[in-house]
Amino acid sequence: MKHTLELLEDAAQQVHAVITPTLQYNWPLLATRCGCEVWVKHENHTPIGAFKVRGGIIFMNDFAKSGNTQGIITATRGNHGQSIGFAARSAGVAATIVVPGGNSNEKNAAMAALGARLLVHGQDFDEAHEFAVATAAKDGLSFVPSFDTRLVRGVASYSLELFGAVKELDAVYVPIGLGSGICGAIAARDALGLRTEVVGVVSEKAPAYALSFEAGKSVASNSADTLADGVACRVPDMEAVEIINNGASRIVTVSENEIKDAIRAYYTDTHNLAEGAGATALAALLKEKDRMKGKKASVVLSGGNIDTDIYRAILAGN
Repeated sequence: MKHTLELLEDAAQQVHAVITPTLQYNWPLLATRCGCEVWVKHENHTPIGAFKVRGGIIFMNDFAKSGNTQGIITATRGNHGQSIGFAARSAGVAATIVVPGGNSNEKNAAMAALGARLLVHGQDFDEAHEFAVATAAKDGLSFVPSFDTRLVRGVASYSLELFGAVKELDAVYVPIGLGSGICGAIAARDALGLRTEVVGVVSEKAPAYALSFEAGKSVASNSADTLADGVACRVPDMEAVEIINNGASRIVTVSENEIKDAIRAYYTDTHNLAEGAGATALAALLKEKDRMKGKKASVVLSGGNIDTDIYRAILAGN
């Protein structure tokens, strides 16, 4: 589906009726580190500490219009679940959220605090997703996917804010989980007729979208065991792959150590909290420092929901 500027602006109005736009800052120390003008889009400053709340608002607004009063179910590693839990609570809809074993304790607690029923199943996101789909059919619940055109329209609002506030960006670096964030950035860029490069970022331990970009078709990876749980996807969404392969300039793969370095850089240079996925965009820009020297870039700090013990260890250099 083509996302016209009118559709995206309508979605942004719905989002802004619930949350305020986030800011973007050009931090001097970070610019020095990166060797270019760099604008951080602070999606870690939403009510759930991540960009996905925007998509949940649009999805649940549409769900409410359908008159469907049955409960919903979804699968997540955390931020998508918080988004759906946040929006479902506002709509008065019962939400069940499936997470894999070993998921972030603090993200689990945040979802439960929103009133969601939490189920633990599987070893990774994709196994939790399969269980959620089966449970929806068995219990008569409405399944909420992690990639959907309504989610894309909602999260595109952060890119509209960014492109409206910062003119003539050479590139924007966006983490790729299942793809709503980068597809929203591509949709907003195209609707505004801009020439900004949209650069996707994945972990080397969860390379499905990089493999799919290289192959020109959807390619699953064998594992997604990365500290950046927000990008820990094994099986890419085929619709997202098509949008990304047609609209992104490239996909950068970053290592676990590069992600940790970026988490530390965010703290040192901006005193902002970044979760693993939230730090990947900065990790990619730092990796492409020579390529971007003297240019104007933005990095999406997509979330700041990182467990305390993990964050403490990273800051300590572990």
